[in-house]
Amino acid sequence: MNLETIHYKTPIGIAEIIGNKDGIQSVSVINNDLLTSLIAVSSNTSKTLQNCAIQLDEFFKGERTKFDLKLNPQGTIFQQKVWKELLEIPFGKTRSYLQQTKQIGDVKAIRAVASANGKNPIWIIIPCHRVIGSDGSLTGYAGGVWRKKWLLKHESGCKQQTLF
Repeated sequence: MNLETIHYKTPIGIAEIIGNKDGIQSVSVINNDLLTSLIAVSSNTSKTLQNCAIQLDEFFKGERTKFDLKLNPQGTIFQQKVWKELLEIPFGKTRSYLQQTKQIGDVKAIRAVASANGKNPIWIIIPCHRVIGSDGSLTGYAGGVWRKKWLLKHESGCKQQTLF
């Protein structure tokens, strides 16, 4: 089945959404200054991709805390297991890599889990940004640590206020 690609402008970069009727295979942030505006989703775009763009929009507006999408990420059995566990981390909460390895049942697999997190193909929806270091540090993030910080702050419900 042919894959479709659409782009959606978010507050932290352009999201590239790839998938088909079988589900979303990839949502990634791209650093392309040429794509400066929201690329309209046409009526020819599959319902799967349209729905993904709508739900991402609701997430960034603070109207959605849980995604309801058909996902179809491509990866090894181990990566699939790690990504499935990421979906269990509640909105607005974090989990350490060590806690994540305990959840999948293998505390010795911390590097493999971190590697699988780094290869997560579905940005935000499979929330690898919610995994932090045991000491609370914002360790690594494929989209950039600044985006991870932004996403965690966005999910915390903490709105920026000015002093003056």
